[in-house]
Amino acid sequence: MRKLILALAATAALFPAYSQGKELKRIGISLGSMGNPFFVALAKGATDRAKAVNPNVEVVTVGYDYDLNRQFTQIDNFIASGVDLILLNPGDPNAIEPAIKRAQAAGIVVVAVDTAAKGADATVTTNNVQAGELACQYIVDKLGGKGKVIIENGPQVSAVMDRVTGCKAVLQKAPGIELLSSDQDGKGSRDGALAVGQALLTRFDKVDAIFAINDPQALGTELAAKQLGRNNIIITSVDGAPDIEAALKRPGAQLVQASSSQDPYAMAQLATEIGIKLLNGEKPAQPITLMPSKLITQANIADYKGWTSTR
Repeated sequence: MRKLILALAATAALFPAYSQGKELKRIGISLGSMGNPFFVALAKGATDRAKAVNPNVEVVTVGYDYDLNRQFTQIDNFIASGVDLILLNPGDPNAIEPAIKRAQAAGIVVVAVDTAAKGADATVTTNNVQAGELACQYIVDKLGGKGKVIIENGPQVSAVMDRVTGCKAVLQKAPGIELLSSDQDGKGSRDGALAVGQALLTRFDKVDAIFAINDPQALGTELAAKQLGRNNIIITSVDGAPDIEAALKRPGAQLVQASSSQDPYAMAQLATEIGIKLLNGEKPAQPITLMPSKLITQANIADYKGWTSTR
């Protein structure tokens, strides 16, 4: 089992100062979509940490818009421009390996964020098994250990698979829980979850709760349920995104009731810190650094510092 490393640092001030042997001059960052607030927060965290080390550092952030060929081109451009460090959220955790190897052959450190990438020097991600456990334990507790549950799956990257693993581990400990479905892919999006949610809720007359692998799917599933008049379903997810913050702050009973949080800003800060240390020959204790998750509900949403909070 991968060792859980608590990432306590959320701001640059909490990172220890050290003397660099190799100056950090350029960073290239390749992320899924710069229209997604998760990746915007990742980019800001990495930039803030890099500039704390070298105010003159050049940071180039690009979104590949889920086009793997575009990400390949971006990495090749980073290599050609002579960056010292690449941070990336892989479009495909396995297919990205040749591009990573090209960067490493050019002397560039590569750190994956949010999702593991084969061949990367290090990975920093949420403890997604824990996140799935938290979200599904909420379901078990709310149902009193008895009920019919759906896991709405998603793209088969490490983060999603780990969330499903954690959820299943919790559900299996509750003999009164019946798992109706766990293999339908909501595509990680509202639209994908709307379609899958409609199909699943049409297929199953009785559904007590749904675990969606991320917040966009939770919101798409909520819409599907409301359109079908299924207003007594508990929905949980993973992310702690701004839209889920808003949903949990709505007054009254809601279908979406909980989300296991991620902290993309702190994740990117830590990934950048690890990358800088790797540049100077200092390897992390583990190749994969896991950041803890916290369950966000209506009861504690007022105290939650979300992705867009001031740092």
